[in-house]
Amino acid sequence: MPTFCSLIRSFFARLAIPRSVQLLALCLTVGVSLTFTMPASAQSMRGLPDFTELVEQVGPSVVNIRTLEKTAVREAQSNGADDEMQELFRRFFGVPMPTPNGPRQQRPNRPQQPEQEQPRGVGSGFILSSDGFVMTNAHVVDGADQVLVTLPDKREFKARIVGSDKRSDVAVVKIEATGLPAVKIGDVNRLKVGEWVMAIGSPFGLENSVTAGIVSAKQRDTGDYLPFIQTDVAINPGNSGGPLINMRGEVVGINSQIYSRSGGFMGISFAIPIDEAVRVSEQLRATGRVQRGRLGVQIDQVSKEVAESLGLSKPQGALVRGVEQGSPAEKAGLEPGDIILKFDGKTLEKSTDLPRLVGNTKPGTRSNLQVWRRGSQRDMAITVGEFEAEKPEKKADVPAEKPQMSSAAKLLGLSVSDLTDAQKKELKLRNGVRVDAVAEPATRAGIQEGDVIVALANIEIPNLQAFEALVSKIDRSRPVSVLIRRGEWAQYTVIRPNR
Repeated sequence: MPTFCSLIRSFFARLAIPRSVQLLALCLTVGVSLTFTMPASAQSMRGLPDFTELVEQVGPSVVNIRTLEKTAVREAQSNGADDEMQELFRRFFGVPMPTPNGPRQQRPNRPQQPEQEQPRGVGSGFILSSDGFVMTNAHVVDGADQVLVTLPDKREFKARIVGSDKRSDVAVVKIEATGLPAVKIGDVNRLKVGEWVMAIGSPFGLENSVTAGIVSAKQRDTGDYLPFIQTDVAINPGNSGGPLINMRGEVVGINSQIYSRSGGFMGISFAIPIDEAVRVSEQLRATGRVQRGRLGVQIDQVSKEVAESLGLSKPQGALVRGVEQGSPAEKAGLEPGDIILKFDGKTLEKSTDLPRLVGNTKPGTRSNLQVWRRGSQRDMAITVGEFEAEKPEKKADVPAEKPQMSSAAKLLGLSVSDLTDAQKKELKLRNGVRVDAVAEPATRAGIQEGDVIVALANIEIPNLQAFEALVSKIDRSRPVSVLIRRGEWAQYTVIRPNR
């Protein structure tokens, strides 16, 4: 029986077509034939991923977490409204349902109402180890009088809170069970933007709900202590504490936050990187608390203009705005206006890198800092302290002094005067001049009356005379950097001189 290719060749031969053209046509014909006969499974290889195996693999390790709190039994309202109507009113309006005659007064000599445990919230979690340690968010269990963990097989356990860390929003609870299916921990460093990920949790109390999406960004700063993984996975209230899972069935994050204007999913979700969460959980399991290093500084970003004015090649590092009294930073010699470029040899690309690196350093460790101070680089040694609650900001009340007008300072829109000895002692400054009045362009640069100018164009200002001499020599065509002190905090700004 003749083959398909032999039939094609005999057909071309009858038409007296050149052999080279015959071969080309034969290749094209075979290619089209193979395309139409390719199995459907091969054609769909580049289609959407199938999550069914991941759900079967990880689903048994994801738990539902309910919290209860003790509240007094409510007395029936005079309008006869039932408990459901009361709860509905409280949820929508945030206040108790009013009665026709105003708040009902407690009856005299009435016995005190007993406390009952009422539902407080619903969240998610996942099993860390087969002996019953479960990880979730700190905000899921915060303030709870009782925590109930329900497994996918419907077994329910009362859980003990092992430890909770609000700063990282990680908590560990323990249930009395063995032989539990623990999750596999993944490597966040291998996670790529655009990679498929899946979440399992209890949104709005709907247990074992599965959603999927892709990684939108890594190392996303939201102003919190940790850099988040941003995804477009559908995360809603109740998903908090549940796992973010890669296509290998490994947990790479804890679903923690959403960006929403309505309270529901809007396509932007955030997860705590699992490596940071595991580091916190290990300390919680060992001691019930987390130890973090601290330097005792207030920091800010380094803007492009400030970097250029100070001679830095690019805006990087952490600008020291203030140094706490008696802190490790003060003992090491750090000053407001310094820019920390490296911590223990690690470059700070942005200011938020510093608290993360320092926080992960054991208190008492002797570390090295690379600092940029007024145009030159220097290395400093510092002993990391232990993190404690931030102290409220204290602003020094600088008494008004009689202004000394300077004709040269009009170029910058400033009227300044010498600091008194008392002011220097209160502000812990050796040098500087006080701003008595501001005009353009100083106003545009954000300088205020009462600020202290510590340095101008990277040169320290010892007194009013030196300030006037320096201002008279500055280049009017270029912006000039100014290091100011405001209360206990310092910051850089840039003034564009009047011409």
